[in-house]
Amino acid sequence: MGHDFPGDSTIWDDASALDKAHVFHSWSAQGKVHPFEIVSGHGSTLVDAQGREYLDFTSQLVNVNIGYQHPRVIEGIVEQARLMCTLGPGYANLARGRAASLVAKRAPEGFSKVFFTNAGADANENAIRAARQFTGRDKIISSYRSYHGNTGAAIAATGDWRRKPNDYSRGHVHVMTPYLYRSPFFAESEDEECARALEHFEQVLRFEGPATVAAGRLESIPGTAGVMVPPDGYFEGVREITRKYGILMITDEVMAGFGRTGEWFALDAFDYEPDLITFAKGCNSGYVPAGGVIFSDEVAHAFDERVFPGGLTYSGHPLAMASIVAAQEAMEEEGIVANARRVGEKVIGPGLEDLKLRHRHIGDVRGKGVMWAVEMVSSRDDKHMLDAATMAAIHTKAKESGLLVDVHDNRIHVVPPCVITDDEAKAGIAILDEVLTATGC
Repeated sequence: MGHDFPGDSTIWDDASALDKAHVFHSWSAQGKVHPFEIVSGHGSTLVDAQGREYLDFTSQLVNVNIGYQHPRVIEGIVEQARLMCTLGPGYANLARGRAASLVAKRAPEGFSKVFFTNAGADANENAIRAARQFTGRDKIISSYRSYHGNTGAAIAATGDWRRKPNDYSRGHVHVMTPYLYRSPFFAESEDEECARALEHFEQVLRFEGPATVAAGRLESIPGTAGVMVPPDGYFEGVREITRKYGILMITDEVMAGFGRTGEWFALDAFDYEPDLITFAKGCNSGYVPAGGVIFSDEVAHAFDERVFPGGLTYSGHPLAMASIVAAQEAMEEEGIVANARRVGEKVIGPGLEDLKLRHRHIGDVRGKGVMWAVEMVSSRDDKHMLDAATMAAIHTKAKESGLLVDVHDNRIHVVPPCVITDDEAKAGIAILDEVLTATGC
């Protein structure tokens, strides 16, 4: 069995042609996909096939926190590959144990065990499984403004458009979460928004029936949905409500974790402790696929004498574990998390606020660390979303100018690697300034 692709002999060294011929892309109409080739990178910079450099304000999928080609992470992978490339999850492995220890170290006190997965989606999937098994209940409450991954329960827990054609998993309920700029609660202050969002959360929980709800699950800071930093008191309030009704709380740190917001975990900036924490992306910057769930001791011990009904062939894959160890050690020794906090406070935040003063189509700027969103509107008075054609023009013009940015709906996401320097951040904001002017914004 098998067949030949005669044309491949002529395109074997053409990445774009091979991609077009054989790669099926995610979240895309296949005939409209035209990716450009990237061949290398360093720090906060990517290099294409023609040798042109691009300052990366995307971190690809908001995951390359430690930057490109970090020598410590590469060497960690190489050393592990020489020793043992692959090993099933049923064996003990030093890299796996060290990775679990370093990840658990970043969680609040009382979190000791880590279940490793291949990515953030299956981390969220297994956190939901653990909550349902622990409580004996079914429903999961999550936010409409969220993204949790593209597996069965994770995509059903997601709130955005990607859930709708994949909505087959049962037992998912959604709520509105704080977003003062477009308040669903008609609030006029952060305090009002927080109080009304908490009242809404509890009302939904009561109408659903607390005895049917296993967990509330929220991103610490929603990423793809728009980088809405929650108001002070919101997470503490959700934690109080979940405890009141005996349900678990799952915090999704897949995008916000490991330096992205200038904290090891974004939840560190809020005064609460969940029961389960999911992570991926920044734990090793995607050098090898990895993610996981950090279990509170209470939930972990519930499975001491009964089987946890979940597992993956590549759970704790040695190459991924070695990359986590190297990345975690390098981030701590090099002060990379502190760098993300400082650049966000001193350069990116003030720089974007300055753009808002000078560009009439910027409606809102929000974020922390190296995780920011610039919300574009047709008018600040009516807050109508800036049209798709202009947003596409911003994306294209930025790329032509040597800056890679993410555009989601009417937002420009500014999410560079945590290693970005002050000068690079200033240069990127200067390019964005020119792009906004050129596109009439």
